[in-house]
Amino acid sequence: MLTSIVRQSGAALRVLLVMTLLLGVVYPLGIWLVARVPGLSGPAEGSIITSADGTAVGSSLIGIDPVAADPAADPWFHTRPSATAEDELGLGPGDPSTSAGANLGGFDEGLVATIAARREAIAAREGVDVSAVPVDAVSSSASGIDPGISPAYAELQVPRVARVTGLSQDAVRALVADATSGRVLGFLGEPQVNTTELNLAVAAAGAG
Repeated sequence: MLTSIVRQSGAALRVLLVMTLLLGVVYPLGIWLVARVPGLSGPAEGSIITSADGTAVGSSLIGIDPVAADPAADPWFHTRPSATAEDELGLGPGDPSTSAGANLGGFDEGLVATIAARREAIAAREGVDVSAVPVDAVSSSASGIDPGISPAYAELQVPRVARVTGLSQDAVRALVADATSGRVLGFLGEPQVNTTELNLAVAAAGAG
């Protein structure tokens, strides 16, 4: 019996050592090496956006709805609403530490009322009729901190951003185009405008 126990203990120890080597050294090292491959290193490190001097200023994967110092002179492009925002309409900055969607169905009376109120608030902010406000402007994403908005929502905000920043609408549209990504593989999903990258470009171009 003692011989059997020693033999089984030795086998268990060998398995432990081999698995420790594979899962504790080889696998993490392999993942680290793959993450250094050109084109993958950025996403592996959090898709960090840096300024001209190399300072980290955010992540292209996270969109935090900006708050203008003067709401009457708002120079920023806004993200979709967030269920984690302090504002009751969800139009303020979302909380990345508790990111989540509203988790409400389309027939929920409270959600329907909130969407109607959001549409009116956004229409007033942009100086347009409520019918001009696109769907993604009033509906929150699953994470609540999604930086992507539709080109239609970006276009809705162009006149205001141009007016406040002093840039021409054509110049602002050029910034929007630079921050726009197309469909994945040419046919999956819809084109999106990254508001984080776009607002940094607006700031660099002269937003106050």
